[in-house]
Amino acid sequence: MDTQTELDKIKQAILAADVTPELSVQALNLVMGDGNPNADIVFIGEAPGKNEDEQGLPFVGAAGKFLNEMLAAAGLDRSDVYITNIVKYRPPNNRDPLPEEKQAFWPYLARQLEIIDPKAIVTLGRHSMEFFLPDARISQIHGHAVRKKVKYHDGKEHEWLIVPLYHPAAALYNGGLRQTLIDDFLKVPEFIKGLK
Repeated sequence: MDTQTELDKIKQAILAADVTPELSVQALNLVMGDGNPNADIVFIGEAPGKNEDEQGLPFVGAAGKFLNEMLAAAGLDRSDVYITNIVKYRPPNNRDPLPEEKQAFWPYLARQLEIIDPKAIVTLGRHSMEFFLPDARISQIHGHAVRKKVKYHDGKEHEWLIVPLYHPAAALYNGGLRQTLIDDFLKVPEFIKGLK
């Protein structure tokens, strides 16, 4: 199976189904993902922002630059990992995605994960964390690895290592979180080594 071809089919399915038409009508691009389609680690944010919408790629603005710095500090590169969001269209004025918007995109994200089949999922911010760990509080669980069974769209269960982290944008607005996020981020390669 050619992973990228399968991922491209998800994009076509989203366009064909006209998922969240109220978002798609005001967005420039459907932002699917970026990086290695066979990655061991998938990073999941919440939704594209202005820069992401313009370029059609996730995490290319200020938060993306910080993400790239943290990847480099952890000995990783964007080409080593896969980066996506739950919601694939930019919400107006960068507002938080609504629960029904996240729900509408969840089957497509689950399919992305099924195809990539990573060893670990790193959630960036509470919006993506809530899908995997609905009862968790990010302030308590950030930087910890949790094994979690998740059902795929076809009903099959798959166990993943979920690592919740604060969203890089949060560290840009709250300088006190910056070092916390870096420290948590540097643990990720160690968690992956523990899986091999």
